[in-house]
Amino acid sequence: MAPAPNGAGAAGEAPLVQLDHLDTLWFQVTGTVCNLRCVHCFISCAPDNRSFEFLSLAEVEDWLRRSEAWGVKEYYFTGGEPFMHPDLPAMLERTLERGPASVLTNGTLLPARALKPIARIARAASYSLEMRVSLDGPSPETNDPIRGEGTFDRAMDGVRKLLEEGFLPIITATQVWEPEQDEEVRQAFVARLRALGYENPRLKILPSLRIGREADRVRPYTDEERVTEAMMEGYDENQLLCASSRVVTNRGIYACPILIETPAARMGSTLEEASRPVRLDESACYTCWLYGAICSNYGGIGQDVS
Repeated sequence: MAPAPNGAGAAGEAPLVQLDHLDTLWFQVTGTVCNLRCVHCFISCAPDNRSFEFLSLAEVEDWLRRSEAWGVKEYYFTGGEPFMHPDLPAMLERTLERGPASVLTNGTLLPARALKPIARIARAASYSLEMRVSLDGPSPETNDPIRGEGTFDRAMDGVRKLLEEGFLPIITATQVWEPEQDEEVRQAFVARLRALGYENPRLKILPSLRIGREADRVRPYTDEERVTEAMMEGYDENQLLCASSRVVTNRGIYACPILIETPAARMGSTLEEASRPVRLDESACYTCWLYGAICSNYGGIGQDVS
């Protein structure tokens, strides 16, 4: 990780970030429940992790209605694994009546009974639907030690299904390799995806977040890896997700998807309560400061996303 510039680690209270505008609303639609148990998961999602539960269709519809008064422009569905939710097609249909949406999936659970209705909904909608598929290596040998045996082939089959339904999925990969390998890994991803029939693949590389299981796999953050007031001088706060987003869970609203297991990141039970400023006092805030809004479709280390 790059050294902390401009006074990182210096004494003093962590800076505050105002909610400049609520552009984006996230739904932790399946909580922390996932069909995989990835060794680098920053919120330790797993089949048996029920610290956060599913949101119901009625809850999502209610939050969509509430979001209109705030001028929300786009919506993200994450988990856990969103395709574990039986009401995901209906949720997306309601959402696409209001604005564009994105689904963050591991690509291993894309049954036709869910994907085909979603594709029909997307074709008929006035707004766009993005699919993001997580892989952490361009081969089974590099991906499966992170995500589990057989997950690479299953995810690639999911990418193929998405292409067949007319989607151009964004492939996201966490940088679990050495930084000097970035270009080599990127080229290997592109070659593998083109071999699948994805001629101009969209690839997004994410930095490692050293919390959850990743802290055990590699290392936790150091005391010096913290955001300070000095680091915010001349910094565009709009690069940070918490300046324009909030995440809805079954336990309330949180500052961002990365921090839902951090009690201090819970903002309240209403959008009004959640509109207060966020203090950047969590270690993971340092990674967002370095790379921008990494959870969105646009931030990250490097990407070929058109």
